[in-house]
Amino acid sequence: MKIRIYYEDTDAGGIVYHTNYIKYCERARSEAFFEAGLNFTKESGYFVVSALEAKFLASAVLGDEVFVRTKLMELKKASLVLEQEIYKFDEKDAEKVLFKATITLAFMKESRLAKIDESMKTFINGVKF
Repeated sequence: MKIRIYYEDTDAGGIVYHTNYIKYCERARSEAFFEAGLNFTKESGYFVVSALEAKFLASAVLGDEVFVRTKLMELKKASLVLEQEIYKFDEKDAEKVLFKATITLAFMKESRLAKIDESMKTFINGVKF
């Protein structure tokens, strides 16, 4: 997923505010579900972030175009682990990774941890994040 950096994304130093990288990752995950026509409600089940480990490697600045890449690392009975990277291309068209995160999502139904059903597992295994 491509994201352009706007003034509202930056801090007083002109670089992307650190929490926005996490927002960009969330947008990319959500977009994959929206593109597939899936709309999660509390009745059908939904994912919540249960753990997040982030590494800030470099900064994006106003006007940059950054990209979010998502990779499924592990699919468990009631959760999944994703690796997400935000990167941009430098002036030589080389990829430069700015941010990496390992994110664990737990599946919930009726405010409780729930088993991910087979159709959802099939979707997750086939999704192009």
